[in-house]
Amino acid sequence: MALFGFILFLGGMSQALSSYPIWWSLAIGHQYSSLGTQPILCGSIPGLVPKQLRFCRNYVEIMPSVAEGVKIGIQECQHQFRGRRWNCTTVNDSLAIFGPVLDKATRESAFVHAIASAGVAFAVTRSCAEGSATICGCDTRHKGPPGEGWKWGGCSEDVEFGSMVSREFADARENRPDARSAMNRHNNEAGRTSIIDHMHLKCKCHGLSGSCEVKTCWWSQPDFRVIGDYLKDKYDSASEMVVEKHRESRGWVETLRPKYNFFKAPTERDLVYYENSPNFCEPNPETGSFGTRDRICNVTSHGIDGCDLLCCGRGHNTRTEKRKEKCHCIFHWCCYVSCQECIRIYDVHTCK
Repeated sequence: MALFGFILFLGGMSQALSSYPIWWSLAIGHQYSSLGTQPILCGSIPGLVPKQLRFCRNYVEIMPSVAEGVKIGIQECQHQFRGRRWNCTTVNDSLAIFGPVLDKATRESAFVHAIASAGVAFAVTRSCAEGSATICGCDTRHKGPPGEGWKWGGCSEDVEFGSMVSREFADARENRPDARSAMNRHNNEAGRTSIIDHMHLKCKCHGLSGSCEVKTCWWSQPDFRVIGDYLKDKYDSASEMVVEKHRESRGWVETLRPKYNFFKAPTERDLVYYENSPNFCEPNPETGSFGTRDRICNVTSHGIDGCDLLCCGRGHNTRTEKRKEKCHCIFHWCCYVSCQECIRIYDVHTCK
C-alpha cells in the first residue's frame, strides 16, 4: 500500500513541472555538489526559459551563487517550518523539488518564492563582496557623509546588484498575464525587499588596546535567519486575494485584488495568496502532503508543534531513547577542556 501511494505521489509530481521554477533543482543533489568542481553548462540546467538561458551565459560566473541562494532559501524554509504540519520537505531525484505542494497559489507557495528570491539576492550580494566574481564588488554608490566618530571603510555589500540578479533571473519566467505569475512576481519582490530593509551599518574599531580611536563602518546584510524570521511573520499575516480578469490590448489579463476590503491592502512587503492550503494531516499525492505520521511532536506545547495539533487529533506514541552526551567538563590551564561521556535517557513523542 505504501508503495502504491508513493507511485501515485510521483505521478502527481509529473503534473507539477509545467508551473514550477524547476531550475531550483540546481540547488540540491548531484548538480549542486558539482558546482565547485565543474564549469556550469547553462544548457544543462533544467527549466530555463530563453531569458534565463541568456542571463546564465552572460553571467555564468555568478551562477554558483544563484544556486547557493536557492539552497540557503530551502534550508531556511525547513528551519522556519520544522514544527509545522508542512515542514518544507523536498523530494529527492525530482525536478519539482517540493512535489505538487507549490502547484496551488497558497501561503506556502508565497513563502517559498519569497525566501528563494531573497536567498538568491543574499548569496549573490555576499559573493560579490567577498570578491568571488569579477563583474561585481563592493557598493560605492550609497555611502553618503560619515557619521560622528566614524568614517566609511571596509566593503559595503551591493544589495542592489544582488537584487537585480534575483529579479532578472527568478522573475524571467513570470511574464504570463495570469494571476499566478502576478502572485509570484509580488512575493519574489517582497523577499528581495526584506533584504534591502534589513541592511545595517557594521563597524570595526581601530586603535591601541581597542581604544577605538578610529572607527570604520560599511553597509552589511543581516544574518539570513533574520530574513527567515521576518518572512515567516509575513507568511502568518499573508493577504488573501481574489482573481479578476479584464481585457487589455494584449488580450485577457488576470490581476489580484484583496478579498476583504475591510482589511488594509497588502504592501510590496507583504505576501499574497489566493488559494487555501490543505491541512497536511494525511498523505495526499494530489496536494503533495506527506502527512504527519511518525513526526516528532512537543508534548508540552499548545502550539502547532504540540502533539495535539501536529498529530491532527490522532494521538501520539512515546518511546525512550538513550543518547551519549558530554558531561562533567573541566577547563584545564592552559588551554583545553576535558569531558566525560554520559548516557542520558529522553522521551521521544511521535504522531500516530
